[in-house]
Amino acid sequence: MIQLDGLTKRHGDVLAVDDLTFTVRPGLVTGFLGPNGAGKTTTMRMVLGLDLPTSGTATINGRAHHELRHPLREVGSMLEAQAVHPRRSAYKHLLYLAQTNAIPDVRVAEVLDLVGLTAVAGRKAGEFSLGMGQRLGIAAALLGDPPVLMLDEPVNGLDPEGVLWIRTLIRGLAAEGRTVLVSSHLMSEMALTADRLVVIGKGRLIAEGDIGDFTEGGAAVFVRTPDAASFTRRLELSGAHVQPGGADELLVTGMTAPDVGRLAAAEGVPLFELAPRRASLEETFMELTRESVEYGAAR
Repeated sequence: MIQLDGLTKRHGDVLAVDDLTFTVRPGLVTGFLGPNGAGKTTTMRMVLGLDLPTSGTATINGRAHHELRHPLREVGSMLEAQAVHPRRSAYKHLLYLAQTNAIPDVRVAEVLDLVGLTAVAGRKAGEFSLGMGQRLGIAAALLGDPPVLMLDEPVNGLDPEGVLWIRTLIRGLAAEGRTVLVSSHLMSEMALTADRLVVIGKGRLIAEGDIGDFTEGGAAVFVRTPDAASFTRRLELSGAHVQPGGADELLVTGMTAPDVGRLAAAEGVPLFELAPRRASLEETFMELTRESVEYGAAR
């Protein structure tokens, strides 16, 4: 379990993380989302003891990172996959990590096989592609077989097969009862991978909850009818909000599809199409973080 309580980080006049409190529970994949500059990486660095908080606490299974005797056996992390000496082989990189954390040497071969790098274990890390570097970073995170995992943008540089592999791996690790925190900018991937979400903006918590909570609230009903104008008025009189689409299309919120269908039947309105439509995670994320984007394009 990862617990943050009032975690705050200032860089001079810049408030990078602002009184952040949330819990990452075992047995679930928790997605950590936010726009660029939201404070995600800074937060993860404080959990791992790489940055000191200005105030507040961050603990891993009840202890601060500096209190862990063999950190890689308690928490595996990947914040920067390319943080490897370029002239060191993949095998030697992992071997040295294992030896400093009392991890058996045989584990190095196991994780290299797990991430698909056995054939290139003797190659220098500086010769690796971006995708291979990501796999090496994940191997390092898994080296100590830790109960807690923190991965920052783990699918960067991976091809479609690699993305599917890491998604399956992450979900499998959580199913074993591990605590898994994953940051990503790919909303479509988070929708397929995460069980829960934590969304921050400008260092502050914006929302958290089960992933279904982030789409059900934006549920709408798509309607096609030749009587769009008059049916719009009837829907609005019934308390719905209606957004016109094409000449005969309406997007209705505030009413369920059965209620829209019953109103159409009562009013004698012909329907060509009636279908519930759930908001995508991307749409919900954009709405939640609208006021937190620091570097947005002109509109």
